[in-house]
Amino acid sequence: MKTDWKFLEKAMRQSRKISLRGQFADDPARARKFSMKAAGWFLDYSKNLVNVRTMTNLFKLAESAGVKTEIARMFAGEKINVTENRAVLHTALRNRDPKAQIFVDGKDVMPDVRAVLAAMGDFSDRVRNGAWRGATGKRIKYIVNIGIGGSDLGPVMANIALTPYSKRSLKCFFVSNVDSTHIAETLRSVKAAETLFIVASKTFTTQETMSNAHAAKDWLVKKLGADAVARHFVAVSTAKDEVAKFGIDTANMFGFWDWVGGRYSLPSAIGLSLMLAIGKRNFGRLLDGYFAMDEHFRTAPLERNMPVILALLGILYSNGYGAESYCVLPYDQYLSRFPAYLQQMDMESNGKCVDKSGNPVIFRTGPIEWGEPGTNGQHSFYQLIHQGTHMIPCDFIGCCQTHNPVGDLHDKLMANLFAQTEALAFGKTADECRAEGVPENLVPFKTFPGNKPTNTLLCRKLTPETLGALIALYEHKVFVQGVIFDVFSYDQWGVQLGKVLAKGVLQDLTAETVELKHDASTNQLIARYRKAVGRKA
Repeated sequence: MKTDWKFLEKAMRQSRKISLRGQFADDPARARKFSMKAAGWFLDYSKNLVNVRTMTNLFKLAESAGVKTEIARMFAGEKINVTENRAVLHTALRNRDPKAQIFVDGKDVMPDVRAVLAAMGDFSDRVRNGAWRGATGKRIKYIVNIGIGGSDLGPVMANIALTPYSKRSLKCFFVSNVDSTHIAETLRSVKAAETLFIVASKTFTTQETMSNAHAAKDWLVKKLGADAVARHFVAVSTAKDEVAKFGIDTANMFGFWDWVGGRYSLPSAIGLSLMLAIGKRNFGRLLDGYFAMDEHFRTAPLERNMPVILALLGILYSNGYGAESYCVLPYDQYLSRFPAYLQQMDMESNGKCVDKSGNPVIFRTGPIEWGEPGTNGQHSFYQLIHQGTHMIPCDFIGCCQTHNPVGDLHDKLMANLFAQTEALAFGKTADECRAEGVPENLVPFKTFPGNKPTNTLLCRKLTPETLGALIALYEHKVFVQGVIFDVFSYDQWGVQLGKVLAKGVLQDLTAETVELKHDASTNQLIARYRKAVGRKA
């Protein structure tokens, strides 16, 4: 179903007339009208350039794209990842209904999902209680997750986010970059006899992951001998033969499926490092939060559907106003890696230039996403958001209660969050500056235009449940935008070309002699590198 973009045009005719100062002055109930709750989160979207008529047209935009139909198709396990002929069922990984049945190619996948989750739970229990020991009989104290992309970003983000729920005697490290510094510095921080490595690669052929895994294996063998590998390495993979060839006991291989996209795989076996850190009970609570938001998204009408509303507001700004980016600002240090996690989820999903028919798109698809924790960003890039020439919609994320009450620090943190949304919405007029006694020559510099759109998301406290729901909220937002853009959100062919070319370049960098056949720039760079490392140019 093709999106009818005339509804965005109608929404824009209303939106362009809006002054947030005027809207709030005219309607004392505005904040209540444009707020809602779902799965432990409260969303205030009243500080957006919308009114009831704007939102009505945006919901019609979603209806024209068939969003509700596509939601049903995804949850039913239809193969909506058409270019790879795959279902898209990350929602099955966190389906907490014990009677649920979800079929792919005629097979109910839920028994396998539950079996892998149970195996992960059993293994994490053994590591955490000391039943699983290293080759020398010592308990495991260090976990090193080796992966990249979705096999790294999710576990890194969630391990930091759920630090208050972690077993503090277990130290988790994450190695992703093929830069040797990453693995080298990690190995300096752990002890071989007390370290468990998790190698996360579906095919066990991912270049960066396997290069780091072999480096870790060589290090361990030098320390403890070849027989130690089976007690210090486990795999998250489906490539049984490759896992065995590496030296990992396939009984300690945790599988996942081709209908799990990497950037949506945290609730799968990719989350093993997180389960080791926080335990299977808390991991289950994370899945509960995911499931609560999934159910809200699946069943709520468009007009009261939190992911749909966020998606439509994003499209209003990116495709209506031409905003090129949007900013995610978590006012919680535990969520420090959440913006980076969202970057992959959003930009790898909807960074597409052709529609589902293979034709060039004629509008903006996935926005550039970025952000930093508050209040750090306030002393960095907020200047541009407040007084710059770019429109940058912002999502502010906060938790009413802190895990670490220290004096009035949390009050100050949250005061800054609320004040920033107020300042962005209402700004400061020239007359207000003059009334404060600002010298006339400084008035232009101290005037703030306001009318800068923001969403505010609040939960009571950052818990496994609220984290799971927050992740699912943004996953579904990205899905809705992909439906409206009419692009395939679950493939990522754009990451392949560079990988393929890198193999040929690597041969040219390392061969004893080489005849370079690239473009002049690439040839020059290769020759310069070869000379610097002592190889013949």
